[in-house]
Amino acid sequence: MGAIIIDGKRIAAEVRAELRPRIEALKEAGVTPGLAAIIVGDNPSSVLYVKMKSQASEEMGLHSVTIALPADASESRVLGEVHRLNEDPTIHGILVQQPLPPHVSTGKAVASVSPAKDVDCFHPENVGLVLIGTPRFAPATPAGVVELLIRSGNDPGGKHVVILGRSNIVGKPLAALLMQKARGANATVTVCHSATEDLPVITRTADILVAAIGQPEFVSVSMVRPGAVVIDVGINRVPDATKKQGFRTVGDVRFGEVSEVASAITPVPGGVGPMTIAMLLQNTVHAAEASVGR
Repeated sequence: MGAIIIDGKRIAAEVRAELRPRIEALKEAGVTPGLAAIIVGDNPSSVLYVKMKSQASEEMGLHSVTIALPADASESRVLGEVHRLNEDPTIHGILVQQPLPPHVSTGKAVASVSPAKDVDCFHPENVGLVLIGTPRFAPATPAGVVELLIRSGNDPGGKHVVILGRSNIVGKPLAALLMQKARGANATVTVCHSATEDLPVITRTADILVAAIGQPEFVSVSMVRPGAVVIDVGINRVPDATKKQGFRTVGDVRFGEVSEVASAITPVPGGVGPMTIAMLLQNTVHAAEASVGR
């Protein structure tokens, strides 16, 4: 018996629908939520993500700005653009697309974003607020994972959640969200990584397994306890001569075999990806509301 597919597109559409009346209320008050992205260079994945963000913003009636800088743009120029957006009253959310070129400090870039406009939730102040359980914003991808679990009927409360990956973008903030005494949390969380010994032994103890390790089809059926819920955050390109573009997109999970034993699973694409965009929009609307005291 195959797993239930957790439809990220459908759930993201639910989140967007709930945002529409909030956006309309802001516009009636003379405020159009504004989201700006700074992208440095032409990394294909980054270009695609920023394009999707811009399209989603426009579809929702948000003010969308994309600042595309050449790969050799100086660090001072990047920081200058951030400062300008910090001071722009029409912009309520700012994201500095990662990865950045080696000569631009990611730490400096994310710390230069005003915490009140840091809708990606990378600023140290906002990271700290997430950790202590009083978030200004919830990081987009981890928040998307939480919403997927809640809205698909897989509340993590009381469950053992194993997270594969300890990145600052997914693994660490997701662990922080799930361990809180809050809606969609109250989980017992284990974070695994490249130095974890006997990894399959640990992953097989998971009620909910979140794969965010950045390795294509890393999670095999032998790593999953029958009946577990599997959330695949990975998005990887692997060569495929049968495809027109020469590659296909896969997650961090071997979907075909794992879906035979899991009780529920997210596909790639169409799972966590749409939720990341939806939660970014939600954070931007929240930032706009906060700017007018709502």
